[in-house]
Amino acid sequence: MAVKLTQQLIYYFISALIILLSFFLGSLLIDQDTVVSPIGAVLIIFVIHWIMFIPSFIFQTEKFYDLTGSITYVCSMTYLLINQFKPNDSSITGFPGQWHLDISSPVPMIAYLCVMIWTLRLGIFLFMRVMKDGEDKRFRKILPSLSNLFMAWNLSATWVVIQTLPAMVVLSGNLSEPTGPWFLPSVLLGLALWVYGFSFEVIADNQKTKFKKDLSNEGKFIKEGLWSKSRHPNYFGEIVLWLGLSIICLPYMSGFQYIALISPVFAFLLIYYVSGVSMLEDKANKKWGNDPEYQKYKKETPIFIPKL
Repeated sequence: MAVKLTQQLIYYFISALIILLSFFLGSLLIDQDTVVSPIGAVLIIFVIHWIMFIPSFIFQTEKFYDLTGSITYVCSMTYLLINQFKPNDSSITGFPGQWHLDISSPVPMIAYLCVMIWTLRLGIFLFMRVMKDGEDKRFRKILPSLSNLFMAWNLSATWVVIQTLPAMVVLSGNLSEPTGPWFLPSVLLGLALWVYGFSFEVIADNQKTKFKKDLSNEGKFIKEGLWSKSRHPNYFGEIVLWLGLSIICLPYMSGFQYIALISPVFAFLLIYYVSGVSMLEDKANKKWGNDPEYQKYKKETPIFIPKL
């Protein structure tokens, strides 16, 4: 009993810690050019997660976990963008058509659309997958525990906050174009990386989905297409696209705002060592560890960065 209580207290402590961390990171983005406080976006992210946590625990379901994450990406980024709209000088009523977005650079909209396109695609994909599979096996031991499940939802919110830090810098600040010769090269390089990473992730996901639909592949592991180049090409693509977004937003950063560059680093650490690659590698080793063909596949195929 004492051990269980201690474990629960640890989960609540971790929740409190990551909540404070998220709001602290949001506060670091505020400077003299801030137009819309990113704290509002952070609050939206957590409130939506807290609301969805309640039915998740009551009905013991995790089916809306990933979809909720996607919704918070949309809501938080849209909140920042909408609050950048200003009334025309001649406007006194505020009716539609009398508001405008004072923007001299396409980068804010590029950053916004990069987040929207990625989150809507992945959110729908993961939601359809969990509805088809019936459950997310990661939550089997988490759902019955109030403290553990609350921590899981707060971790999801923190993930959203950290991943969107670069976009928050751009969308919360002055939308005018930064000066400097490195502005355009940075945006073009970042956009190229985002497109490459997004395409890599989408193609890898589609290849695996198609592979699983083929009943003749039941019980087998995929080693075709991009999966012949990397054992986790979808995760590789995701890291690259977040790196690309960070580079796109880099010219808008100054001072403490450079903390936003932890976004792709955090994504890599979490995906590689916690929630993605390591878990799937353990699962695959348990299932095909004694299969000579799988051992050959592991030996010839990099775990993450694709081979040429």
